[in-house]
Amino acid sequence: MTRYLLCLLLYLVSGAALAAPAHQSKAYMSLIIDDLGQNSARDDRTLALPGPVTMAIMPDTPHASDFARQAHKAGKTVILHMPMDPATGPYAWHPGTPLPELAQRLDAALAKVPYAAGINNHMGSLMTSQAEPMAWLMAELQRRHLFFVDSRTSAATVAAAKAQAISLAHVSRDVFLDDVRTPEAIAGQLQQGVDLARKQGSAVLIGHPYPQTLEVLEREMPRLKSQGIELITLKQMIAERSNQAMPAHGSHGVYRNR
Repeated sequence: MTRYLLCLLLYLVSGAALAAPAHQSKAYMSLIIDDLGQNSARDDRTLALPGPVTMAIMPDTPHASDFARQAHKAGKTVILHMPMDPATGPYAWHPGTPLPELAQRLDAALAKVPYAAGINNHMGSLMTSQAEPMAWLMAELQRRHLFFVDSRTSAATVAAAKAQAISLAHVSRDVFLDDVRTPEAIAGQLQQGVDLARKQGSAVLIGHPYPQTLEVLEREMPRLKSQGIELITLKQMIAERSNQAMPAHGSHGVYRNR
């Protein structure tokens, strides 16, 4: 009897060990690099980063269209990095601008960034807090079959909430990599993204093509898999999150400031 119980125990333990990996939670990460199209050397270095890194291209840059085509050909996700107040320039959105003018600027910006699968806001701390234009933008993106990434440059943003209200495919940024442009600070922010992905299952990170950022990413990205992190495209991240707000952005999956 004792031998039988021992064998049964060993069988159950080994079976549980074999089954364990199937029940382990996944940790996903998506990485966006903003402000592309300005400098060919930096753009090329960004394009060489491993994995499904999203290229957010500014429309008012000298290489916007050429780099969008290059990135698309390389199999990367391209998005329009749409200037919004306090950003300036011919494409920028500002509070109080009539909707027809906003529409014209959006059309012109998308024409400059071919193959854009979606957009995220460049700056926009004031603009993304404006309910009416954000609601219009989300409806327009829905019509065009484009997704939205809320860069969350302000805690007062209502952009993701307006996207969620009409079930527009979207995600919100969790971590900025390089508000402080030192390799040590950037590596610390990347680790924060890793920790957050492990904690809540996913993390969306935004960085810029600064030399320090690219240096850290070139060194650390090949190590993500060994840390249990799977880098995925934005479309995969949208599917993973199912348009739900993360705990830092809302409650019970619903965005604040809605």
